[in-house]
Amino acid sequence: MKRILPMLSLILPCIAAAQIEGAIDLHVHSAPDSIPRALTAIETAQLARRHRMRAVLFKNHFVETATLAYLVSQVVPEVEAYGGIALNRSVGGINVAAVEQMAAMTGGHGRVVWMPTVDAAQGPFAAAVEQEDILPVSRDGALLPEVMNVLELIAELDLALATGHSSPQDSLLLVRAAEALGIERIVITHPFDDLAMPLEFQREVVRLGAYLEFPIAMATPIGTTPLEEFAAQIRAIGPENVVLSTDLGQAANPVPAAGFATAVTRLLDAGFTERELDLMIRRNPAHILNLVP
Repeated sequence: MKRILPMLSLILPCIAAAQIEGAIDLHVHSAPDSIPRALTAIETAQLARRHRMRAVLFKNHFVETATLAYLVSQVVPEVEAYGGIALNRSVGGINVAAVEQMAAMTGGHGRVVWMPTVDAAQGPFAAAVEQEDILPVSRDGALLPEVMNVLELIAELDLALATGHSSPQDSLLLVRAAEALGIERIVITHPFDDLAMPLEFQREVVRLGAYLEFPIAMATPIGTTPLEEFAAQIRAIGPENVVLSTDLGQAANPVPAAGFATAVTRLLDAGFTERELDLMIRRNPAHILNLVP
């Protein structure tokens, strides 16, 4: 028995890595950041390499991450690194100039534009935002002109749109406008929990071509959603319409790739098939980043 236990300690990490081999994490936080993070971006990519993941998408609420992704790709070339921009006040709010510069960064690693997150009127950061600092995306049931300008640029540059911390109503407006403009890659960033999107809204955005992003951070120690409820939400809308991400990197949470592997193991135990997991962690995220599956 004493000889078997050390062998198991070597085998089990390999099993976990195999379960997320080729996986793509569309929502990773890392240092450098103005919020405490568990790992640097390079360490995050190195851990993803250890788990034989295909790619990670770095998200920062305050600066663009296409530059960071390029630098990470030079150090850890085995893992594809991508970035984007969240249109908060620190980058000038909802403006085309910030998106243009992000997309033009060396290497073409900028792939995603998030609508406001920390400066949105709703979501986990909303209570800390002064009323005059809120960045709305709509008024009187219509998207603001600056939002439409950004959507038109996303379509022109063939980027992906993520709804950020938009309300369900605003998310639906964004998806309808994006679909009309020919934007082919759309992600609903938080379809439940802090930004609970009713099931009928979820079904409508899926019908229009959007994917629902389910971050496994919600089912971790600092999350609020039991695994059973998390799995039921996925079942209600269908794995074919879901991308699994981690939204990890917080100092109090599991580190991203390891947390991803644990979550996938738990979802397999909950009855999801290998094919369903393949859709949610490989094929659907590859589509969002405009990669060959």
